[in-house]
Amino acid sequence: MDVDLADDEHFVQSNRTCARCRGSKNLCGRERCPVVVKYYHRMKSEPMIDDTDISGSSPPGVFVGRYGYPKVDIGPLVPPFHGDTKELDTPESWVGREIDDIVSNRTKLVRGKHPVRVDKFEDSNRLIDYTRQMALAKEPAEVEAFFKKKPGGKISLSDSVQPYGPSGPLKKLDLGTIKFDDRLDKVHFDTDLKATKGVMDLYENDVLISKIQRAFSVGSFGLKDNRKIVPTRWSITAVDDTIGKNLREEVKNYRPIDEYRVYETWELDNRWEILMLPRTWIYELVEAWYPETAWNPHGDNIAIISSHEKYEGRSDYAEIGGCFYAARLAIAEKLSKENRQAGAVILRETHPGYIMPVGVWNVREHVRDALRKEPKTFENLKDALFYISTRLDIKIDTWKKYSEVLTDSLYQTRLTDFGLDDKKSSGHEEKDFKFGDDRHWN
Repeated sequence: MDVDLADDEHFVQSNRTCARCRGSKNLCGRERCPVVVKYYHRMKSEPMIDDTDISGSSPPGVFVGRYGYPKVDIGPLVPPFHGDTKELDTPESWVGREIDDIVSNRTKLVRGKHPVRVDKFEDSNRLIDYTRQMALAKEPAEVEAFFKKKPGGKISLSDSVQPYGPSGPLKKLDLGTIKFDDRLDKVHFDTDLKATKGVMDLYENDVLISKIQRAFSVGSFGLKDNRKIVPTRWSITAVDDTIGKNLREEVKNYRPIDEYRVYETWELDNRWEILMLPRTWIYELVEAWYPETAWNPHGDNIAIISSHEKYEGRSDYAEIGGCFYAARLAIAEKLSKENRQAGAVILRETHPGYIMPVGVWNVREHVRDALRKEPKTFENLKDALFYISTRLDIKIDTWKKYSEVLTDSLYQTRLTDFGLDDKKSSGHEEKDFKFGDDRHWN
């Protein structure tokens, strides 16, 4: 059934607090996110270990916290069993999985924690060195972790990072023989290579984005004197933004597509409808969170938020957060492979089956999944929007209300309509923005 939110009375501004915050900005003023606390009580981690020692095959996985920055906790993610555990930390392979399977698998990973200053890790102890080696590994690593006390039983949930299980302070870490990924190893040892160039070299050499993000977080990229450890949630968005921004600038050199396209996929009770328009680059992500979903758990109405960028890019951090950059990467990647340019609007309906956050990979990989499929093509925007209206519950008039790009495409005359160049007409210069206290990219 179509949902009509055209009247303001059907939409309550306060519903967007959780959708904007997503457990990371403390917009409600509480010390701990009540939404995440709720999920802690709903989900019980399986018993991991009976004592303070755990032996297993890390996928490999590592995690860097952000609390207390610039002094943070870093350490491995280790399951209490051996074997081929690679899939436990490879979100590129999770498309098509049920949310319960994803959470169940991820909560088998026990997080070890060791405090370190982000700018003083080069001279730190062997535990930090082993954690970095794991981030550069090609295959699962055999690990024995000794904790100062038994790891706690709650799980971690975030809109940015994948869930993981209990955690505890590390006393000692033993590591078996490591088989390094030569591509990551080469960038790691090139201390004259800037981080941005290193990230792009790895991407162009077919290294999985999740692996690049992992190595980025442990300070493996960049000029020697500038290297720093980066909290995992920041490293995820930094890599997504770096790759997406570089691909975006590349596709601006190509001619626009010739038709209107609609790509789609429905996974984890999220409906993704992706509209590509025959015009120069412009991009937007619009999300509609139904009541009883991860970031609208208490609302009675649908919460809708959006972020967009024009041809010149943005000068500030997107309101939606990391999801904006994850989805932009997927769009720019698709256009780069085709040597074409386009405008793009992503409409995301999140229904009640999406009961808990599982990480920003959900956005990147499902948009990628949609773009791998054959699109529906249309000669005009009206027909494309009519088709989308048959696929989503919320009416098109409502999406228009919250979409800057749809409004612009429907009602505004563009300079390109007169044969002028959007880029030449702008005096706006895109600026780098910060993730947390500092991105430490170079």
